[in-house]
Amino acid sequence: MVFILSAALLLTVAVFLYVRQDKFGKAPSGERLERLKRSPNYRDGKFQNEHFTPNLTKGYSFIGVLYNFLFRRDPRNRPVDEIPSIKTDLVQLKAENDLLVWFGHSSYLLQLDGKRYLIDPVFCGNASPIPRSNISFRGADRYTAADMPAIDYLLITHDHYDHLDHETVLALKGKVAQVICGLGVGSHLEHWGFDADKIIEKDWNERMELSNHAVLYTAPSRHFAGRSFSRNNTLWLSFLLETPKRRIYMGGDSGYDTHFAAIGEQFGPIDLAILDNGQYNKAWQAIHMLPEEVIKAAEALRAKQLFPVHSSKFALSLHPWDEPLKRISALAKAAKLPLLTPKIGEVVYLGDRLQSFQEWWNGVN
Repeated sequence: MVFILSAALLLTVAVFLYVRQDKFGKAPSGERLERLKRSPNYRDGKFQNEHFTPNLTKGYSFIGVLYNFLFRRDPRNRPVDEIPSIKTDLVQLKAENDLLVWFGHSSYLLQLDGKRYLIDPVFCGNASPIPRSNISFRGADRYTAADMPAIDYLLITHDHYDHLDHETVLALKGKVAQVICGLGVGSHLEHWGFDADKIIEKDWNERMELSNHAVLYTAPSRHFAGRSFSRNNTLWLSFLLETPKRRIYMGGDSGYDTHFAAIGEQFGPIDLAILDNGQYNKAWQAIHMLPEEVIKAAEALRAKQLFPVHSSKFALSLHPWDEPLKRISALAKAAKLPLLTPKIGEVVYLGDRLQSFQEWWNGVN
């Protein structure tokens, strides 16, 4: 008994010391905490989704999910082959071209009207605070912070490790002019040395004017947040970027809910919807859409084109690594919904409706 208690105490101390590392960030405090407490979306000591959002779907248990993760992952959960990619010189991209470059999972660069937006960059090769516990697929890490050009706006949808990476944002710090994120997320960034005047924290349903006549709107998503033991002490959100030529919706992570129809009603038609399609499972369907729901969300948004992300870099679920792209491709064809499926690093020209993309995942084992 003494041995068991001693081991438990040592483990507790080790965990306590480990989570004090800088990469875990810092919880909101002081005036920042007081501000987020005034949010209509903050109740009972934490941020809340618009509708009830269970951690697990009814009928599933934590023990069962853990067992499946340990023993019932699909044999093709990770690819054996290298993920195909293209190494584009991002610095040399012509400023007059509106374009998108995807870096795998939910990281991508948008260039619109000469301004550059970098969304949820994760270039450290790991989607976890524990080293080598969830490493990226071979070939999916062709890009680093050093490859990025100067960034006008760094957009962070929420503070999970596969969307906000400590190592990456530190390396990007000198290249970023402005960071826009949800309430409370700025606490991590300030803790990591970002100047407070470079950080803009927003609640849902806010509007801000950017340069070059662009307007950025924040909107809800159905998800959760938190980097250590504190859950939902920062806000998760989605973005709608409106320029003189187009509207682009950046959904972050989200389960299906009524917010898609509300956004479509307010802003539709939307030229491009970027939605998470991967790392899903019926057990956590409330916070990550199944492919059928991704199509439903795009239609509710009144999207002209769909770009599915949140796949092809990390294995955060149980399904085969290529299942998300196979399923969404078949569903989009049936729905007659134009789909963007670039390789990592491939330039997508947003004004070119005739640009076509290979089903590059076919033949990758």
